[in-house]
This record gives sequence, structure tokens and C-alpha cells, in this order.
Amino acid sequence: MSSQTVLDLIVGLVVLGLLVFRQLQSRPVRGNQRLLLILLVVGVLETASGLQRVHTGPATVAALAGSLVLAAIFGALRAFTVRIWMQDGQPWVRGGLLTAALWVVALGAHLGYDYLVGQDKSMAQLGTATVLLYLVASLGVQRLVVAYRVQRLDLSGLGTPVTDRSPW
Repeated sequence: MSSQTVLDLIVGLVVLGLLVFRQLQSRPVRGNQRLLLILLVVGVLETASGLQRVHTGPATVAALAGSLVLAAIFGALRAFTVRIWMQDGQPWVRGGLLTAALWVVALGAHLGYDYLVGQDKSMAQLGTATVLLYLVASLGVQRLVVAYRVQRLDLSGLGTPVTDRSPW
């Protein structure tokens, strides 16, 4: 494993830890996307650097697209594990242990996908180079689905706390 591959994995694990930690905290739903945008920029730069190390072609683009689809699926699944309620006139969210577990499983699925795709030596370590982009895509989809769920709540502010009774 190259030092860049190890660095990519370490960055991915640190970001995963940050995301899981934040998911387990109760917090108001805000339109602030600063963290997502910062991680997106770093993820795109890391991916661009990684693509310089692998053969890029239609197979690489397809592998990257497949990875992002996998990220979207996990993001949507996790969004339904997040509890939503009204507090102080605004919606709040908090993930639980299932949310955290799905983050870990999602990263494992990404690395497993990388292993399968990496059987073609021209794309070895593509997954480690794109791990941050994968996490950002997954978080972005999760936030979109949570925002949709929040919009479905009765936000009339009648003083009655509204809780989204997700099946998860």
C-alpha cells in the first residue's frame, strides 16, 4: 500500500468518526451546508489526485458512478433511521445506534466494492482515493431525505411537539 493510499484511508476514517459523532448528537435542522461543502471540495481534490494514479477510462467512470450510487443508497437508508421532532419551534434531528452502524457498514461496502473493482489492476485503490467523496455523497443524500421528511411534518407551531414516527 502506498503512503497516499494510507493517508486517504486515514482521512476517510477521521471524517467517518466526525460524521458518526455528529449524527449521534441532537441538533436543529439548519440549511447550513458549510461542512458538506468543505468536505466536498476536499473529496473532489482527493479524488482528482487519486485518478491521476489509476488508468482513467470508461471503466473507471463506471466504477466511480457505481460507488456513488452505493453511497446514495446508504444515505437514503440512514435518513430513515434519524429521529425528527419539533423543539422551540424548529425541527431537530438525532441519529441512533442503527444510524451509526449504517455509516460503518456503508464504508465497509465502499471498500468491498473497491476490492471487487480493484481486481482490474488499472483501478486498484480507486476506492481509497474516493472514500471522502463517497462519504460526502452519502451524507448529502441523507440530508436531502431528512429535509424531505421534515417538510412532511406538521410545522404549524401549535405547541404540540411533532415527532416523525419513522419505521426505523
